[in-house]
Amino acid sequence: MANPDVSNGRRRFLTATTAVVGAVGAGFAAVPFIKSWQPSARAQGAGAPVFVDISKLEFGQRLDVQWRGKPVWVIRRSAEQLEQLAGLDERLRDPDSKNIEQQPEYARNAYRSIKPEVLVLVATCTHLGCVPLFKPELVAQPFDPNWKGGFYCPCHSSRFDIAGRVFQGVPAPSNLEVPPYRFADDKHLVIGVNPEGAA
Repeated sequence: MANPDVSNGRRRFLTATTAVVGAVGAGFAAVPFIKSWQPSARAQGAGAPVFVDISKLEFGQRLDVQWRGKPVWVIRRSAEQLEQLAGLDERLRDPDSKNIEQQPEYARNAYRSIKPEVLVLVATCTHLGCVPLFKPELVAQPFDPNWKGGFYCPCHSSRFDIAGRVFQGVPAPSNLEVPPYRFADDKHLVIGVNPEGAA
């Protein structure tokens, strides 16, 4: 004859064990399901701001970074390069950066930058998206005997000055894009974030 105390104890033990195993299994099944709701690390990185150290960037040099899957250049321009900008207006398609989609309002100036010596540009030609060559030298080039420094697209010969403004008579329809950015301090900038108070 079965002992009722033993049966009840065994039943409670089996019920509790089954509940615990079921809860653990449900937890393991729920983790990947919940994680699927969150953006991947790749997706988070694609839109995240990029912190750039410019402390070692010399005049005439360029840093290459990625932001939102786009190549971005940070360039330190010399005083001599900046002086050349004023004399190019007649050769440019949009010298005053009137196309407001090409730069934030705080970069809509003669230098297309917050600080004149530091230029930040998306490094893709506005014609078909090729990456232009950085040609900072103030010397005649095979593609322009009056070259004053800037960017040359080898795909279809579009040319841009050292502020990323497009020349007339080339396939590129507009200036190179200036992404949103701000200075964290004198030695660092953040690409993808506007300065405080700027739209």
